[in-house]
Amino acid sequence: MPENFSNHLKNSNIELWNKSHVDHPFIISMCKGNIDIEKFKYFMIQDYLFLIDYCKVISLAVNKSTDLDSMNHFSSLLNETLNSEMQLHRDFCLEIGIPNKELESASAMPATLAYTNYLLSTAHNNSIEEIAASLLPCQWGYDEIGRNLESSTNAKDVVFINKWISGYTNSEYRDLTNWLINYVDELSDNASNTTKNKMRDKFLHSIRYEYLFWDSAWHLKGWLD
Repeated sequence: MPENFSNHLKNSNIELWNKSHVDHPFIISMCKGNIDIEKFKYFMIQDYLFLIDYCKVISLAVNKSTDLDSMNHFSSLLNETLNSEMQLHRDFCLEIGIPNKELESASAMPATLAYTNYLLSTAHNNSIEEIAASLLPCQWGYDEIGRNLESSTNAKDVVFINKWISGYTNSEYRDLTNWLINYVDELSDNASNTTKNKMRDKFLHSIRYEYLFWDSAWHLKGWLD
């Protein structure tokens, strides 16, 4: 049986995928339950800022969708991100000592800005096939991280890590992840070789940005003075 295109994308980049979503020291530290709270705060602030532009990307995906079913699912993803995930971030940040005023006035750091600019550029200038492929590493990667951390007693014993895990292991998030994986597969079925190569390129670049995003939080990277 031939390999699904989504699995082909992941397996073709499995070393980088694991480096970004499994073996990164930030994620390993979460799994062990000993992540530095300042690094986690940095991550939560930057992830919140990321989600603002991520919602804009999803809006463009709705606009460029070619059928009602995909429009509906991207609209659901937009609603889940804008009204559930971002509210979870706001509530969560309050609990770990980041007031809403600080969150709303924060500036995007280099890795965050580079990633969101890449996704927005892809959404504005490219096809729905490329947009879907560019979104998949983030959606799929967080789903996988959530599943892996869910099986870690050390991670779940830390209240703020356990709450983060719950945000990415709920049924709605998992259903949307599965839909996006299947949607990329469906798009590839009717795509030309040229389009498939573009989808491969977008998927690869998004994994690269995923790595840079986690690495930025781990090293607390900011702008040069």
